[in-house]
Amino acid sequence: MRNSIRLKLFIAFLLTTFLVVAGMHVFMRWSLERGFNQLIESRQQEKIEQLILHLSNEYAKSESWESLTSSKRQWMKLLRSNAAPQQHPRQWMKRALREPDNSWPPKFPKQVYNNRITPLNLRLMLLNADKSIIYGRSEGLSKLTLHPIYYQDETIGFLGLLPGKPLQQLNEIQFITQQGKAFIWIALLMIALSAGLALLLAYIFGRRLKKITAATKVLGMGHYSMRLPVDSTDELGQLAQNFNEMAIALEQSEQARQRWVADISHELRTPLAILRGELEALQDGIRPMTPDAINSLSSEVIRLTRLTDDLYQLTLSDHGALTYRKTKLDPIKILKQSITGLMPKFDNKQLTVNLITKTNNISLYADADRLSQLFKNLLNNSANYTDNEGQLDIIISKMVDTLHIDFSDSAPSVPKKNLNQLFDRLYRVEKSRNRNLGGAGLGLAICKNIVAAHNGTISAHNSSLGGLSIHIEFPIQ
Repeated sequence: MRNSIRLKLFIAFLLTTFLVVAGMHVFMRWSLERGFNQLIESRQQEKIEQLILHLSNEYAKSESWESLTSSKRQWMKLLRSNAAPQQHPRQWMKRALREPDNSWPPKFPKQVYNNRITPLNLRLMLLNADKSIIYGRSEGLSKLTLHPIYYQDETIGFLGLLPGKPLQQLNEIQFITQQGKAFIWIALLMIALSAGLALLLAYIFGRRLKKITAATKVLGMGHYSMRLPVDSTDELGQLAQNFNEMAIALEQSEQARQRWVADISHELRTPLAILRGELEALQDGIRPMTPDAINSLSSEVIRLTRLTDDLYQLTLSDHGALTYRKTKLDPIKILKQSITGLMPKFDNKQLTVNLITKTNNISLYADADRLSQLFKNLLNNSANYTDNEGQLDIIISKMVDTLHIDFSDSAPSVPKKNLNQLFDRLYRVEKSRNRNLGGAGLGLAICKNIVAAHNGTISAHNSSLGGLSIHIEFPIQ
């Protein structure tokens, strides 16, 4: 398998499952052994209690330990009755009988006590009430755990227990061994099943990621109509949805770019064709070199200059290259200056301009030059498109921490369906606001970028005067 996302997913799934299974195996083994040891300990405690009861009964026969001290065999018989046969082999009894009468347990070589796992009977000692040895060894007294022996509510002696691990029965050892092997086989089986499941999951997720990768390559080649099926609501489904949205945005951007190129070509071709025709007519002598001919050529040159200037300004604003030197200023003062500069144009069309200020002492953090450019573009827009003897109302108001400016002019209006497109570059509403009256349709696009650079919003609506209303909002700091 090549070094792909499928391999990485497979290794990740398998490694995670292996760690979980290994952890469960270790925990289960620890839990089983811990529980089993507790069972052995509780069983050992039961045997000690039974032996204490037998010793108490033995003491009651003569109200002394004479029956046990007189015969070591009796002590060993008592221990043997409380132990499994394999825990009290004959060779131990022979060695014990060869040692002194009160010595117990028998002294064996160290290799006999393998890992200190010794039978319970070889870890017991019997002491008098004064803790003197009846059966035992003096070197083990300091290590004993004492269990008192009672008779008629009096302590008659102690059963001492030496430290060590209890010896397990053969069937118990076999049980532990079988369980350990079973755990190993179960762990291996779970790992094998997990490997199969990991392989399946890696294939499923890898196939979906492979589709997304292939679609990305197709999209990168310029085929923006590529779409991915969204067949889930998980992260991969969301990724496919995001891919489709990105593809739609790129497709729209490409269509806009193509329209932009076509519109620019058309805008440049029209005045150039007029200039070429006028110049050829002058060269061929068809049209005489008169002031009217020169004025016609000059108007087309001015139109080309205005178009290139607007394109340059729009390109700068799109890339954020327009310089903004923001300071605290009074936007009403700048608006009044802009109106004053364009009054001859309004007077020429007999347009009435009304500035209505509903608030004073407004301080706006803005760039004075760009704000003036914004106002002049909007004023020029109304001056170019509003019918003669019309009206323009400019209303300034304040709401909470927002400055509102409305430019509302009289007829002609813009169809409601076209209002949202007014800020698109090179867009004009034909028959009412056309090329002969205004510019190339870049002014409002530049206005939108200037307003956005000041963290504001701009929108278009139908005016109550019968024309167009441009609404601007600026945050007041």
